Amino acid sequence: MPRTAASTLVSPVPRAADSDRRRTSASVVLRSVLEHGPVARSTVARLTGLSPASVTEHCARLTELGLIRESAVPRRSNGVGRPHVPVDLDDTGFLVGAVHVAVPYTTVALLDLRGRVVARRELKHERTDPGWVLGRAAEGLAGLLAGVPGRRPLGVGVAVGGWVDRETGTVVEHELLGWREVPVRELLGARTGLPVHVDGHARALLHGERLFGRARGSRSVLHLFVGNVVDAAFATNDEVHHGPRSAAGAIAHLPVPGGTEPCPCGRSGCLQAELSERTLSRRARAAGVIGSANPMHVVAAAAAGDEVARRLLVERSRATGRAAGLLLDVLNPETVVVTEVGVLHFEECLGALREAAGNRRTAAVLPTSFPDSVLSVAGGSVVLDVLFRDPLGTSPEGI
Repeated sequence: MPRTAASTLVSPVPRAADSDRRRTSASVVLRSVLEHGPVARSTVARLTGLSPASVTEHCARLTELGLIRESAVPRRSNGVGRPHVPVDLDDTGFLVGAVHVAVPYTTVALLDLRGRVVARRELKHERTDPGWVLGRAAEGLAGLLAGVPGRRPLGVGVAVGGWVDRETGTVVEHELLGWREVPVRELLGARTGLPVHVDGHARALLHGERLFGRARGSRSVLHLFVGNVVDAAFATNDEVHHGPRSAAGAIAHLPVPGGTEPCPCGRSGCLQAELSERTLSRRARAAGVIGSANPMHVVAAAAAGDEVARRLLVERSRATGRAAGLLLDVLNPETVVVTEVGVLHFEECLGALREAAGNRRTAAVLPTSFPDSVLSVAGGSVVLDVLFRDPLGTSPEGI
C-alpha cells in the first residue's frame, strides 16, 4: 500500500503515553534516589529496571530542577575506570509549607524534601471560622519562611480531619470545626501566592509513611488516626484509595460494641465519640487525673505513675485495637500504622492494641513513624506526595 500524507500522521495518543511514561520514570528515579541515595546512576538503573541512558537523562533533568545533586565524593568501581559519582536528593534549596488544622489549634511548618521538619509553630484557635484560621496559617508560614532566607518554597500542603475532597481542595464537612464546603485551596492559595494541595489527615500521613516512614515498600497499608477526629486511609501498590469525592476512610460513626458515649449524630457508641481525645480528657477529669482538656496531660500523668491515667490510656488503645481488627478483617493489609497518643508513648498501650486487633501474623501493626512531628509531617506530605509523583512538574507555579 503506497504511503500517503494521511498515513504518515502520528496519533496524539502515543505522545500522551510517552509523556505519562516520562513522568512515571522520573518519579521512579527520584523515589529511588530518596530511598537509596547517595547512589550511583548504574545502581538506580538496576533497582528500577530502567535503561542506563534513561536514568542518566532523568538525573540530568532532576538536577536542572534542583531536586538532586551529585555527591561530593566520587566512588570508584574496583579502583579502575571512571569513578561512579553518586547522586543524592538536594535538600538544601527547596522547602514545602505544611498546615495541619486540628480542633484546638493549627500547626504550620516547613519541611525539606526528605520530610524533615525545618521550622514549626502552633497557632491556638481563638475562633474557628475558616477565613480567620487560614489567614493566620498564611501569616504563620510567611513568618517561618522569613527565618530561612535562600530556601525556595515549592508549595503548601494542608491536612484536615473530616471529609476532604482532594480534587477540589475543599473541606466538605468537618463537624467539630463547623466547616461546610470550605474552599481551602482557593483561600490559602490567594493568601500565600503558592500552589496549595489539600487532603484528609489520615491519607496525608499515609503518604508520609509511604515516602519517609516504616511503611515504605509495603504492598498494602492501612493507617488509623485517632485524635479528636477518628478516620482511616488505605493504600495498595502505592495508590491511596480516595473514593468518589474523596469520601473513603470515614469511620467516625462505626458502632463500638458496648459503647455508651453519646454522639452528635444522635446515637451512642460511635467510634469517634468513644475514642476522641475530648472523651479521653473528659474521663480523666471526671476521675480527678487532670484539670484540663489537654490529652497530653493524661500522658504526662501516666508517665509520672498515675495508675488511673495509665488505665484510661490502655483502655483507649484496646478499643482502638478492636476497631483496627474490624478493618483488618475487611482489608487484610500487609502493614497497619496507628497514630494514637497512648500507643506513641507506652509499650503497654501498643501491646493492648495488638492483642485487641487479634495479633494477626499477616499484618505488622506499628505506631506512626513520626511521633514528634506527626501533624507537621501530615501537612507537608500532602504536597511532597505530589512532588514525588510528578517531579517534572516542579515549580512554584506547577507543583
